[in-house]
Amino acid sequence: MIGARITAIGSYVPAKRLTNADLERMVETNDEWIVQRTGIRERRISREDEYTSDLCTAAVQDLMKRYGKSVQDVDMILVATSTPDFSSFPSVASLIQHRLNIPLTAGAMDLSAACAGFVYALHTAHSYVASGMHRKVLVIGADTISKITDYTDRSTCILFGDGAGAVLVESDEQSTSFMGFNLGSDGSGAQHVYRTGLSRTLQDIELIDSQLLVQNGREVFRWAVRTVPQGVQQLLHQAGVDLAEVDWFIPHSANMRMIEPICERMNYPIEQVLHSLVNYGNTSAATIPLALDLGIREGKVQNGQRILMYGFGAGLTHAGQLVQLDLDEQKSQPTQG
Repeated sequence: MIGARITAIGSYVPAKRLTNADLERMVETNDEWIVQRTGIRERRISREDEYTSDLCTAAVQDLMKRYGKSVQDVDMILVATSTPDFSSFPSVASLIQHRLNIPLTAGAMDLSAACAGFVYALHTAHSYVASGMHRKVLVIGADTISKITDYTDRSTCILFGDGAGAVLVESDEQSTSFMGFNLGSDGSGAQHVYRTGLSRTLQDIELIDSQLLVQNGREVFRWAVRTVPQGVQQLLHQAGVDLAEVDWFIPHSANMRMIEPICERMNYPIEQVLHSLVNYGNTSAATIPLALDLGIREGKVQNGQRILMYGFGAGLTHAGQLVQLDLDEQKSQPTQG
């Protein structure tokens, strides 16, 4: 097996802010109620003419600038998203290939695993590089969930925002970032988070056909609080690592009231949790790379530390990845606010 290392990271969020005060004027809610139940204070919202591919492009450009990286030798592009610019095709990955002038010989595809998508894409990139099939893979987690959010439903519209995060996974003969993984899915709960498409029924249940996101938050909460600690335990056992040896835990930033009981069940200190929800909300596939990059920007996350990422969401699907960080040296300091 060839070593595969995460060498660089970049991120992007739209300029427009949607605060809790803004939501008070849209639905029956208030700042105190939202913060107590979610921990979220504001979200970033894409412009009407700004799509997932635009966020992805900006995140990769941030990566290139900060780490002095070129994408001219990228041989695979993986984009994890549930909100592609086009419902079926062309893929966001193909749009990125063209916009960033990545060679025509590079593979390009989108992955659909909802809020676990970035971790699935990272796992796929590791597999490609470790097998020797590819040498440099661009991995992006991005969503513009605001475009499919029902802003008359106060239980969901308070949660979601838009953003993108990107990393490079490169072949390295000396070391590897990847220490262990865990994947899983329970399709019996698929009806708890969905957006209608060609089919209007799921598990013999007639769906709400609004073309917007529909979520049963209570059921997703119960599933995640039960499933994530079990998945983490399996991952760490496979990797031969003790939970006490994990420097930072990055769960999907769905809701602070979901993260807290997950950490309680794991007996993991909340002070060592990285999340991106306070100012960005739930950005689906982007929450984990955004949280990791925030930790790096704030000087919390350092090379050599062990990072446990765990995504979970619609499907119902989940994915965990344990990595030891070994990024290249940054050439310029990040400026994004």
